[in-house]
Amino acid sequence: MVALDGNDHLERVTWRNNETGQTESHNIAHLFSMTGAVPNSTWLSGCVTSDQAGFIKTGLDLTPEDLARAKWPLSRAPYLLETSLPGVFAVGDIRGGNVKRVASAVGEGSIAVSFVHQVLSE
Repeated sequence: MVALDGNDHLERVTWRNNETGQTESHNIAHLFSMTGAVPNSTWLSGCVTSDQAGFIKTGLDLTPEDLARAKWPLSRAPYLLETSLPGVFAVGDIRGGNVKRVASAVGEGSIAVSFVHQVLSE
């Protein structure tokens, strides 16, 4: 991808064929971005707990020590996809333990929506 264009929302995406060098644009209004095998999570440092590789820890992967360092304020444990910050969820490639496939990221996203509704009702 070489360009994202639009006025008040995404309208067009331009990408380049790395073999031919040719670029082409298409009218696209939505984009799903993957972070891939190397997480770009340094901007979250100090906000949520990550593993040594930079993947965000969620749910059962958060140790009691992780939660103590994060000052977890709730009496309940974090939900399955919940980070060390209550009510904040991580899904897809950025999450530690994710299988790095689009289908699993989509599934995790739909599960996280259920947990968001649960958190909002607490």
